[in-house]
Amino acid sequence: MANAFKVAQPGARLIPVVWFKLVRHEREVLARIKAAATALKTVVTVVDKATGKPVRGAKVVAFTDFTKGIGAQGVSNASGLVRLNLGAAAKVDRLYVYGPTGYWGAFKKSVAVGNITIGLEAIDLAFGDCVRHFYGAGGASDGKDVTVGIVDTGVGPHPDLTVNGGENTVFGENATDFADNGDMHGTHVAGIVAASGSPPTGIRGIAPGVRLRSYRVFGKGATGASNFAIAKAINRAAADGCDLINLSLGGGASDPATASAIHDARQMGAVVLAATGNDDRSPVSFPAADPHCIAVSALGRKGTFPKGSVEEADILGPFGFDKADFIAAFSNIGGPVDLTGPGVGVLSTVLGGHAPMSGTSMACPAVTGIAARLLSRRPAVIALARGQARSDEIARIVLSAAVRMGFPPECEGSGLPR
Repeated sequence: MANAFKVAQPGARLIPVVWFKLVRHEREVLARIKAAATALKTVVTVVDKATGKPVRGAKVVAFTDFTKGIGAQGVSNASGLVRLNLGAAAKVDRLYVYGPTGYWGAFKKSVAVGNITIGLEAIDLAFGDCVRHFYGAGGASDGKDVTVGIVDTGVGPHPDLTVNGGENTVFGENATDFADNGDMHGTHVAGIVAASGSPPTGIRGIAPGVRLRSYRVFGKGATGASNFAIAKAINRAAADGCDLINLSLGGGASDPATASAIHDARQMGAVVLAATGNDDRSPVSFPAADPHCIAVSALGRKGTFPKGSVEEADILGPFGFDKADFIAAFSNIGGPVDLTGPGVGVLSTVLGGHAPMSGTSMACPAVTGIAARLLSRRPAVIALARGQARSDEIARIVLSAAVRMGFPPECEGSGLPR
C-alpha cells in the first residue's frame, strides 16, 4: 500500500504515527503499579482533615515495594473507603493519596498494613502555592494583546476562564469541540496562564489578560495524542495568530511531522514551549528536546504545599541558592533544558472547581504565563511582522529574563524567568 501510494503521490512523505502522553506526575505514579502476589486486604479510609467526614473520589496508590512497583490502587467510595490487595507485606512502603476536586493529596512512608485513615486538607484558593510564591497573581492587564494557544485535552468550560476559539484536531471528532475532554489536564494548564477569578471562589493566573485559545489533541477517553493531531494543532495555532504555544505533553519518539510544525510555527512568528517530561530525572523528552522549542523543567519550593501532602514525595536535591527550592524529583533534565518553572503543587482550574496538580505540565504553562506577561509590555515586538525575526525576539525576551536559582544547568537551563 505504501509503495502504491508513493507511485500515485510522488511528492508526499509517509510518516508513521507516534503517540504522545500528558506529562502529569500523578499518571507516572499510577503507571508504576504491578499487582501484589496475594490477596490480603487493607482498608484505607479517606476523610476530610477538618471535619472527619468521608471523602469520595480520592485515588489511593499503595506500594509495598516502590522500587519494583509492587502494590495496588483504588478510588474511595461514598464512605471514603478503599480496599486494597497488598499481599503478605507488613508495611506499605509508600502511600499516595490524590484528592478529588477541592482537596490537597497526602503522602506517607512506612505505614503498617491494616486499617489506615488518611485526612485530606481542603483547598484554600488564597493559599500561596509555588506559582504565586514566584510570580504572584497576575493583574488584569498582564498578557494584554498576547495570544496563547493551549495544545492539550481541551479547555473548560470554567467560570475563571474565557476561551477565544480554537479547534479540535483529533481525527474523526468535531473540529468545533475544543472544550476539555473530561480529563481536566488542559483546563488546569490553561488556568495557570489565564485564570481571571479571585479568592475565595476563584483563582487568578499569571497573565489573565491574554487571548486564550484551545487546541484539543486528545480524543474522548484517549490516553494518547497522535503526532498528526499535535502537528495540525501547532499549525492552526500559529495560523490563528498565537504568539505562544504551550505543549504540556511528550514522551513519543522524535518525528518529522511534529518537528516540522514547531519549526514552521517559529517561521510564522510564534514560539512553542514544551514540558521536559516526568520520568524521574530521565533525559528531556520530545518535543521539548527539539531545538526550536523552549524546554521547561519543574522546580518546587518547601512550604508552598501543606505538610504531609503528596507533594512532599517530590522533594529531592539538588537544592538552590535558597535551600527551600528544589528541582522536582519527577522532572526530566539534560542539555536541552532552557528554563525551569514552578511545577509542584500548583493550584488551578479543573472542571467543576479547582485542584492542585504537579508536573512539568504545570511548570511549562507557568513559564508561558510569565512569557505572556513580559511580551505584553513590549508592544513594538508584538507589532513585528510575523516571521522568524519576531519569534526569535520573543524567545530572546523570555530567555534573557531568566534568573539562575543555583541548580546545575542541566536542571534549570538559564534559570527561572522573572
